[in-house]
Amino acid sequence: MSIFIDDDTRLVIQGITGRDGSFHATQMMEYGTNVVAGVTPGKGGQTFDGPDGRQVPIFDTMEQAVEETAPNCSVIYVPPAFAASAIMEAADAGVPFIVAITEGIPVLDMARAHAYADDCGSRVLGPNCPGLITPGQAKVGILPGSIVTPGPVGVVSRSGTLTYEAVYQLTQKGIGQTTCVGIGGDPLIGTRFVDVLEKFRHDEATKAIVMIGEIGGTDEQEAAEFVKEHIDVPVVGFIAGQTAPPGRTMGHAGAIISGSAGTAAEKMEVFEQNGIAVAERPSDIGDLIRDALSA
Repeated sequence: MSIFIDDDTRLVIQGITGRDGSFHATQMMEYGTNVVAGVTPGKGGQTFDGPDGRQVPIFDTMEQAVEETAPNCSVIYVPPAFAASAIMEAADAGVPFIVAITEGIPVLDMARAHAYADDCGSRVLGPNCPGLITPGQAKVGILPGSIVTPGPVGVVSRSGTLTYEAVYQLTQKGIGQTTCVGIGGDPLIGTRFVDVLEKFRHDEATKAIVMIGEIGGTDEQEAAEFVKEHIDVPVVGFIAGQTAPPGRTMGHAGAIISGSAGTAAEKMEVFEQNGIAVAERPSDIGDLIRDALSA
């Protein structure tokens, strides 16, 4: 099983003719994702030439793409100035799951986009995230398909790079994954740790979870409490930014520490208090998960 995306995913790519959109469209199609449409204003009626001679129709608007091809997922490779509008257009067209890869979207723009998507009943993953992948079924975003393998471990992470590292560590140990989800590190994101954990909670194939957090904010603390109250499978956690000086912005826009709240030490302590096994280094994740699965 899986969460969010699977063999039934029908993907539309907003910004399919741009540099990033076209590159990753090919990567997603090569992985096996069913890309049914692309949207670029002004290029409606053209086609995107994918691998193996496959052609994807391009539309001027999301409304047209949804009417003609019935996608149930959208991924956004649109420049920051227009990305929030692209999210709202996808939500307005009735797409239930929207993955926003774009980084650098103004916070006020995202506040409006999230509120609009909520009103439309659409879920947003991101922005500034690597997307997600269900090994052997579908990939939406920029996660490399070569490092994943099907198996029993769900992965959720704020950090794109550490998502790759955790998955690689698991695969190298012969431990596969159900779905790997990068939620993004911006201050305003649409899907949080607790949302993903809730999905894993109801996925019978997920027998353990890896949760990778970062300094800044309190999402990890809230997620740890959720784990203690609701998650019955073992959870292994890692917090990035353990050597960051207090009060300094590090990496993602959301990685701002206020006093003791949001520090790596505080988050790791909360993890341990709520029954989450804490990895000191990313290289420890595979061993901790292996031990948890064999316990």
